[in-house]
Amino acid sequence: MKRILVIDDEEQVRSMLRMTLEDAGYEVEDAPDGDMGVRLFREKPTDVIITDILMPEKEGIETILELRRDFPGIKIIAISGGGRFRSPNTFLTMAEHFGASRIFSKPLRQRELLSAVRELAGG
Repeated sequence: MKRILVIDDEEQVRSMLRMTLEDAGYEVEDAPDGDMGVRLFREKPTDVIITDILMPEKEGIETILELRRDFPGIKIIAISGGGRFRSPNTFLTMAEHFGASRIFSKPLRQRELLSAVRELAGG
């Protein structure tokens, strides 16, 4: 079974993604911030990581940079609803530049996200 790690500070987003991915047949781990997400990945690597960009502790760009540095082949999907003064596209463009394999704006379209996960996870 393919494994997915979801990193997002919003409990509702993590829960929605967990349900969606588990219903599609994936095993899912989740973390509320980049620090915990990186720790979880180091302990038990996953096939794909889905990470929010704006989070406390360690935000998504930092998380992507660290994971890309230590695990160059990892597949990462970046998601963002934007920030107080910036649209999600600003953050997602940066995420793509720093190594995200795919980017999605919130609110997420489940069908598109699942398609990207299937492609990146290899099945």
